[in-house]
Amino acid sequence: MVDEIDAIRRLKARYFRLMDTKDWVGMRELFTDDVVIDTSESGGEVARGADEFMAFLREALGDAVTVHHGHMPEIDVTSETTATGIWALNDIIIWSSGMRLDGYGHYHETYEKSDGEWRIKSSKLTRLHTDFTMPEQP
Repeated sequence: MVDEIDAIRRLKARYFRLMDTKDWVGMRELFTDDVVIDTSESGGEVARGADEFMAFLREALGDAVTVHHGHMPEIDVTSETTATGIWALNDIIIWSSGMRLDGYGHYHETYEKSDGEWRIKSSKLTRLHTDFTMPEQP
């Protein structure tokens, strides 16, 4: 079970790194085809399917500098092929307009193992606190 939990931790570490480096092709591989991503509580939308989510990310964050840190994972392996997890999150997003978001919250996720690999099956982003900084006006 420790190996499975470590594999899920590594999956989420790749998620943060690939998002921040804008490696969309690599990131797509982290999800089941039918993934459901819910960012509605943080100003986003619900994306159904990995391709739809990747299109949303490219549109929302493609020109932004992002820094995502996930901490203190609570991972439960619920079967040989399923698991759940909650991750504390701190993220910074700086858009090309100069607008900046500093966010704090949690990812609530499910995972599925197929072909020997863990993938994200669902993810819901909740926020505890968000600071927005608007660009200075001339």
